[in-house]
Amino acid sequence: MKTFIQLAARTALTLALAIYTLYSYGQEYQSIQILDKSNQEPIPGITFRYGAQSGVSDTKGHISLQLEEQAWLYLSHLSYGSWSLNPTELAHAAQKGYIQREEQIHGLQPVSVIALKMTGDKDEKILISEQERLHHDAGALLSLDPVISGIRKSSSFAFDPVMRGFKYDQLNIVVNGLQSANAACPNRMDPPTSQIALNRIKEIEILKGPHALRYGIGLGGTINYVQESPLFTEQSGIYGKWSSLYETNGNILRNDARVGFHGENYDIGVFGTYSLGSDYAYGDGNRVPANFKRGSIGLFTDIRATQRDLLQLSVNRNFARDVDFPSLGMDLRNDDTWMISLRHSRELNRQKALQWNNAVYFTRVDHLMDNLLREGRMMDASTPAITQNWGFRSEGIWRVNQGKLFAGVDFKEEAADGTRTRTLTMGPMAGKIFVDNLWQDSQIQKTGLFFNYQFPLGKAVLSASGRLEVNHALANNPAEEFQQLHASNENTQLNPGISLGAQFELNKAFSLGVWAASVKRSGSLLERFVNYLAVGLDPWELVGDPTIKPEQNNEIDLILAYQKEKVSLELTLFGSYMTDYISSVKTDLTPRLASSPGVRQYVNIGRAMKTGLEFNFKQQISSNLSQSLAMAYTYGQDLQLDEALPEIAPLDVRYRLQGSWIQGKLQTGLSLRHVLAQERVSEAFGEGSTPGFSLLDLDLSFPLSSMVLVKAGAQNLFNETYYEHLSRPIRAGNIPMYAPGRNFFFMVSINLD
Repeated sequence: MKTFIQLAARTALTLALAIYTLYSYGQEYQSIQILDKSNQEPIPGITFRYGAQSGVSDTKGHISLQLEEQAWLYLSHLSYGSWSLNPTELAHAAQKGYIQREEQIHGLQPVSVIALKMTGDKDEKILISEQERLHHDAGALLSLDPVISGIRKSSSFAFDPVMRGFKYDQLNIVVNGLQSANAACPNRMDPPTSQIALNRIKEIEILKGPHALRYGIGLGGTINYVQESPLFTEQSGIYGKWSSLYETNGNILRNDARVGFHGENYDIGVFGTYSLGSDYAYGDGNRVPANFKRGSIGLFTDIRATQRDLLQLSVNRNFARDVDFPSLGMDLRNDDTWMISLRHSRELNRQKALQWNNAVYFTRVDHLMDNLLREGRMMDASTPAITQNWGFRSEGIWRVNQGKLFAGVDFKEEAADGTRTRTLTMGPMAGKIFVDNLWQDSQIQKTGLFFNYQFPLGKAVLSASGRLEVNHALANNPAEEFQQLHASNENTQLNPGISLGAQFELNKAFSLGVWAASVKRSGSLLERFVNYLAVGLDPWELVGDPTIKPEQNNEIDLILAYQKEKVSLELTLFGSYMTDYISSVKTDLTPRLASSPGVRQYVNIGRAMKTGLEFNFKQQISSNLSQSLAMAYTYGQDLQLDEALPEIAPLDVRYRLQGSWIQGKLQTGLSLRHVLAQERVSEAFGEGSTPGFSLLDLDLSFPLSSMVLVKAGAQNLFNETYYEHLSRPIRAGNIPMYAPGRNFFFMVSINLD
């Protein structure tokens, strides 16, 4: 009897819903109100698209729809982001009479989010997968996007990103828009990306071009590693996660673990990672020196002090040991890094002032490199070096009319010190010791004022950004030979930057974005204060110039996008014209090492240009299959020498076919990558051309239970012998540093949430 009553009740409910749906579809229009989820206030100015219908919500947040049986509703707003409702979700919203949406605090920029793993449909948040989170080098993950290539001097570590031909300090690398590290090694064995612990990183934003002035000056772009949000729950509890991955080529073992305690107002935990590997084989069976050990340990404390106040403390301790750098004269022996940040966020009254964020951070990198394990050396050399960064940032977020204003102030101090000790072991001068002052106890202070205002205008969204930065550089312990070159070791520069952008909805499927910027960047610690050290593409020693002028990038980005229910396309074209471009020229100065062919000095070469395109295509082929295609190409020209700019990556094309089976539990993937040969190289820097190559990767994952996930796959399945254009050649024999050949991996992840 009870079963019969339940069945009758379900039948009646289903019948009532069907009658309501038929009745709704028979109505001419259905009015739905869109509300702010936190305060239930109506949201005016929301753009919507529904089949052939489109429009904007009125002052009370209402939209009117003539309901269709299979159509999706697409909504977009400057402050609330973009989202969609499928036919079932829309039917429920129509029944209730409203849609709720939480405000999204974000900036509008030309941006790509690296889709390392996508869960759910296209409108859900894109997360880093457990496999990629295990990687020991956060820079290497950037290579998953063809927009990012990388300079490699080690076969296993220190992927130094290059975007659109911009590199090193021309790119702004930050964590949560604030914290960064400086390479202590002048040869960048430890670039900023290598110091980022991935354990709590949820996504990586690639802000293309110089438009993201909120986070500092990125002449060619900004790369922002975004951390996970706190996990607050009504009931107190303990959660944990452990993952381990093994790779056959190089005997690489990676481990990652985290334990946390959370409740209604706190999320506190500790984490640790440890990875190690050895020499790997490339396609023809020969081996490349690739030993490394890398780990980190840290703690995080997120406290919701009040309903409006959030305090966040993060402490990371990273270390690296005995890392092979076959492209350089020394190897990394020890690298010890502290990264500490403290943040406070306060939600305001939400009428005009929305949020106030304050943060302070400290970073210290203690680095030692030497050649004491190299055979056949003519001298013993070691270089201990230290860099320290500290800074703060204060930013407010306001609602101004229908727009949003971000404005604030930030400060950053970068400092570096280190000397190289050389002891001759052969010849008549055996036993003689030389000490070279490489960093000269140099420092740079950057104080900036910034704003970004975004506002809707009809069907367009406009954005204006500005930044004014005071840059002060100083060498506290200049070397005698450096002082002979330069009358002053101190310099102050003023760098203004401005960016204007607009995004237009052309129709229900097409949108167009136009961005223009003019930004200046002062020289880095390396470009101003390096003292006779070979750190460039060729073996010539480099010497800095404290008074080198800021380089300026004038850039235009054009973005054309198309989006339907199952297909999306995006084409980006960019053009960059640079003045006072910082490069280096040969001089008649005497090098410190007899093996060096000479000395280059950093100078402003005058004019240069870069242009290129980026293309992305995604399609949901069926309920089980999806595919994506991405490509990127950059053309760079030195307008003074009338030849190609050095270290520009070739055309890179990526294709991926993704499958979802067994109620979405079994995930399969096939990835193809094709890279063209690079023939446009710089003769002035002795750059060589590189051949093209093609790669095939396969992977699959399956949850053994609600807590256990396994994943396996094969990389470079055809065992291709290849090397990347931006990888530096191996010093012994000057042969290419080939990438790994065929590699199989297996991963297990246990989630105890």
